[in-house]
Amino acid sequence: MSVLRGGGAEAGVPALLAPLSGVTDLYMRRIARRYGASAVISEMVAAAELALGDAESQLRSEGAGVSPHVVQLAGCAPEPMARAARIAVETGADVIDVNMGCPAKTVTGGAAGSALMRDLDNAERLLAAVRDAVSVPVTVKMRLGWDEASLNAADLAQRAERLGLNAVTVHGRTRQQFYKGSADWTAIRAVVQAVRIPVFANGDITSLSEARACLAASGAAGVMIGRAAQGRPWLVGAIASALAGQPRPEPSREERAAIACEHYEGLIALYGPAMGVRHARKHLASYVEHAGPGALPASERTRLLTTSDPALALELLRRAFLDPDDAPLESLGEAA
Repeated sequence: MSVLRGGGAEAGVPALLAPLSGVTDLYMRRIARRYGASAVISEMVAAAELALGDAESQLRSEGAGVSPHVVQLAGCAPEPMARAARIAVETGADVIDVNMGCPAKTVTGGAAGSALMRDLDNAERLLAAVRDAVSVPVTVKMRLGWDEASLNAADLAQRAERLGLNAVTVHGRTRQQFYKGSADWTAIRAVVQAVRIPVFANGDITSLSEARACLAASGAAGVMIGRAAQGRPWLVGAIASALAGQPRPEPSREERAAIACEHYEGLIALYGPAMGVRHARKHLASYVEHAGPGALPASERTRLLTTSDPALALELLRRAFLDPDDAPLESLGEAA
């Protein structure tokens, strides 16, 4: 699906940044896309709240400076999903992705996310409503099934294809696994073989070697990388470039420091100082983690993750990358 390939990997296998609730904010997506991710997907947006004009939902679906702009919507009823899809497109979305894979109890308890895999007829009605509501491409992200006794991802993918959806992504776990155990990339092959639209494989891809292994096991058209990119938003683009046969150098410590600071300052600008500081803490922890084991003394790491002073946070963040006692940087995990 060309609109999801974007720039940087047109000649190769796409690598996409997965939607991560509370993580793939506008600035993380901007950075990942700039560093070559084939496409980036917004964090999950509650359709009913966006349809009602909720301010935070609007921020979650913001896509200024990101192209293609992909908004992921979650919900359990066709009408709010259709309304939210129209709002997202009217405000710039190039693609709508439908969440049928989130395992969180707060989502499945409302019959949304992966709970929809327990009722494929309702899932189909919801997909049809979104497909009919907008003229842009529509995709769906799912799991293998609700549990091992109901591995119905291939059935759901076939329904999506018949409705005219443009691609599907499959996380190689059931909902009942949450994130335990290992993603079963081989099981995704059944979905690939069941449809003609592109299938992207997701789950446990943290390096170039794992991306290649996943593609070989699943037969997927591309990979979607989620948690491994937190604190390393350049990772997805680096894997996309390597898969395209165009490996690029790892970002230097100075460049990584600049990326981390850009992300932090962006969140302050997006959410305001009070909310931005709180929202950024998970990212700060991840950036420091990937800066190396000697990046910051424990006391300074605690200060970084608890301070409400943006200037102090930026000083400590730069120190994590630029004064790490020669701690080794993480790489793709395999020579390209």
